[in-house]
Amino acid sequence: MNHGEASVASALEALIVRQVARAGGWLPFDRFMASALYAPGLGYYANASRKFGTMPSSGSDFVTAPEMSPLFGRALAVQVAEALEKTGTREVWEFGAGSGALAAQLLEALGTSARRYTIVELSASLRERQRERLARFGQRVRWVDQLPERFSGVVVGNEVLDAMPVKLLVRKGGTWHERGVAHAGDALAWEDRPTDLRPPVEVAGPHDYLTEIHPQAEAFVRTLADRLERGAAFFLDYGFPESEYYHPQRHMGTLMCHRGHMADTEPLAEPGQKDITAHVNFTGIAVAAQEAGLATLGYTSQARFLVNCGIVPLMAAADAKTRIAAQPLIAEHEMGELFKVLALHKGPFWDARGFGEGDRTHTL
Repeated sequence: MNHGEASVASALEALIVRQVARAGGWLPFDRFMASALYAPGLGYYANASRKFGTMPSSGSDFVTAPEMSPLFGRALAVQVAEALEKTGTREVWEFGAGSGALAAQLLEALGTSARRYTIVELSASLRERQRERLARFGQRVRWVDQLPERFSGVVVGNEVLDAMPVKLLVRKGGTWHERGVAHAGDALAWEDRPTDLRPPVEVAGPHDYLTEIHPQAEAFVRTLADRLERGAAFFLDYGFPESEYYHPQRHMGTLMCHRGHMADTEPLAEPGQKDITAHVNFTGIAVAAQEAGLATLGYTSQARFLVNCGIVPLMAAADAKTRIAAQPLIAEHEMGELFKVLALHKGPFWDARGFGEGDRTHTL
């Protein structure tokens, strides 16, 4: 860690310590995670450190699909173009555009079918990087920091839901607790308190069990449902349906940190210097959306979705380097199976191309 990073980490930890004190000595984990990721100028996504890249030598912490291969965006654009046509809309909305790589790929592939591309981005530093990357698209691209009260269009969120703060629940000796953050001596430390909160399904067995619940992600899709007048939304992320998420054998939860292309399970260490994520409970997201007025258009693995959208002929027509880089996107032992695609819509249903084969909506 260089001097600048150390200064940011120190300032963020001091901020969190003050938050713990104001909360009476105990801060729920979701509030800690919100500060660690999004505290203005200090949180991981709000500071100036590099996040996205294919190699640790670049100073990056992890790679997402658009950085791995431009074929990801070109295949996704097939589905987005269809959705624009079927919903009668002309605007794409992307949440958390990261490096801007996906936006560039979609803008190039969609051409005039997308009259405007709006990026909802909370991070000032990431917004500036996106502006530089997307400058050639001129006025077609705009940035906002929140959704308007009413809008129409096609929403895209790639690895957005996993970065939304989660609550941690732990069952110890048959009693459920909420795990939060305290300040012990000179360090942040875990502290568990009894709670009435529960996972959405009963976890069989008497053994100790750690997991997450996702009130913020579910609130997000409810807001989306309330404000989207006509259109569709496509979320691509790693996760499971509820029956798999809360399987009795998944007793250590899914919370994970990423830094320098390495993973660890210590979110309290060096806050602001690494990503903190949790897998997505796609059942919870779909149910919250449905209750708020969005219907499910489809749900499947990333591999099946991209194949349905034509990535195989795109790979066949590409050079060897591009084909090799795209392979992990559809390989079952890499991103192809762990990552899923959930599509929601408001308006008439149609048979979306990305779910033409291998739809798993019945598993939600």
